[in-house]
Amino acid sequence: MSESSFWHKYSYWIIAIGAACLFLPYLGAAHLFDWDEINFAEAAREMIVSGEYSRVQINYQAFQEKPPLFFWLQALSMQVFGVNEWAARFPNAVCGIISLLCLYRVGSRWVDIHFAQWWVGLYVASLLPHFYFKSGIIDPWFNLFIFLGIVFLVKAQEGEGQKTRPMIYSGLLIGAAIMTKGPVALLIYGLVYAVFAIINRFRDFLSWQQIFAFTLSTLAVGGSWFLVEVLRGRAEVIQEFIIYQIRLLQTQDAGHGGPFFYHFIVLLLGCFPASLFFIYGYRRQLSDQPASMRWMKILFWVVLLLFSLVRTKIVHYSSLCYFPLTFIAAWGIYHLKTKEQHFPAWLRWGLGSIGVSLAIIFTALPLVDKFKADILASNLIKDPFATAILQADVYWGGWEWLLGLAFGLVIMVSIILINRKAWAPLVLLATCVLGLELMTIVYIPKVEQYTQGAPIAFYESKQEEDCYLHTVGFKSYAHLFYGQKSLPNNPRHADEQWLLSGAADKPVYIVTKNIRKEEWLSWHPLLEVMYEENGFVFMQVREEGHSLD
Repeated sequence: MSESSFWHKYSYWIIAIGAACLFLPYLGAAHLFDWDEINFAEAAREMIVSGEYSRVQINYQAFQEKPPLFFWLQALSMQVFGVNEWAARFPNAVCGIISLLCLYRVGSRWVDIHFAQWWVGLYVASLLPHFYFKSGIIDPWFNLFIFLGIVFLVKAQEGEGQKTRPMIYSGLLIGAAIMTKGPVALLIYGLVYAVFAIINRFRDFLSWQQIFAFTLSTLAVGGSWFLVEVLRGRAEVIQEFIIYQIRLLQTQDAGHGGPFFYHFIVLLLGCFPASLFFIYGYRRQLSDQPASMRWMKILFWVVLLLFSLVRTKIVHYSSLCYFPLTFIAAWGIYHLKTKEQHFPAWLRWGLGSIGVSLAIIFTALPLVDKFKADILASNLIKDPFATAILQADVYWGGWEWLLGLAFGLVIMVSIILINRKAWAPLVLLATCVLGLELMTIVYIPKVEQYTQGAPIAFYESKQEEDCYLHTVGFKSYAHLFYGQKSLPNNPRHADEQWLLSGAADKPVYIVTKNIRKEEWLSWHPLLEVMYEENGFVFMQVREEGHSLD
């Protein structure tokens, strides 16, 4: 059997096994990160503890920000693998495997298998797209549902023969996206088709039969949870959910602001190396480009501009752009390879500049800990919290900087040889994949110890104690998930003033940051400091008139 025929026969198995090897190991190498990862995992954990799977809760109170589908996936995973980091991230690892298989199938149909291979390779080799499948956030499933919904829309619009069935599938997928993160899925989908219809001058517009089929299937899935909540007499949950979605579009949420070009920078740096090939592929106006190229460009700009206009700026808001960005990037490199053209100088310089910059960061990061005494003595860092974080006792072997150096050298060699050797682009992508894997194993667990190791260790130490855990002066969900508290027996368990009053029915532990320590001690004289570590202050509320001594 030739190499080509072997690939044709086993391509899906090769991709699935390769993706599993990339995404499944080391899912639990680091604690979940505040906010989103821990927030979502806690909602799933509370579903299991309370047995309430319809109503999403945080701290056993209604959480109106998200529908329940993703939390159901996490809860199911936790039922099988236990309540831990691996289980919380497992659904997205599965999403990663499915996503790469979908990219290969769609790419093969839209262009050919060689294009599909480049698309899969660029997606898995890019920084943020790769890491998102190792996370516990909602967006990978949300993005996949919307993307596949648009794929079936393209099939209905561009294909021959029966065009109603693809719209049914499209509606089911958009309904699933609504059940994952909310009606913004329908907004994105509607904007994409509206822009296409305008550009196409409303020729071959969807028929009423197709629109009806899409609407009915979308409502059947996307409206199911909302309908159940209304029938259960909890219409206020739906009302609060809708209000929150509108507020999120109009206001800056929880300090997550940024300039209009925020997501442009995120995609340029976070999707390296695909982002540079995207620029090349976007600029190539070729007669042989697939009809789907127009759809991918529309999807890219709709998502990017929509979330650039939204006042809340969070990295993963533009993550749906990863699909069209890597598609156009794959078209760029596919064109270069099939036409046997040279990679232009600006592309090589761009790849080299960003690649070397990342290599410098990977090389310098371990050295910061080695020279942290000199850094602290220099008084260059003015923020007391950042200074305290840097003082965390984290073990580095002393060799980790070599990984960054090797990454940079291989990147440079592959770029230098990219016009001379056919294997050079593959080496570039393989180096990026390997670098991302090493970051997951070596770097991220150590960085996590600096940023949140001390408070999580404290919360874990209180799992067996019947007590209240609460944070003040900063937003966190870590005390809820890592405190692993059962159903509360006091309705005031989330009342901050009551917890700080000294009247609580069991011990109350409070965590704040060192930059807020004095003000909280002055506001609440019943607070007594237990100890401080790595920028966090751990306190207990004494009972009225009693000392903790």
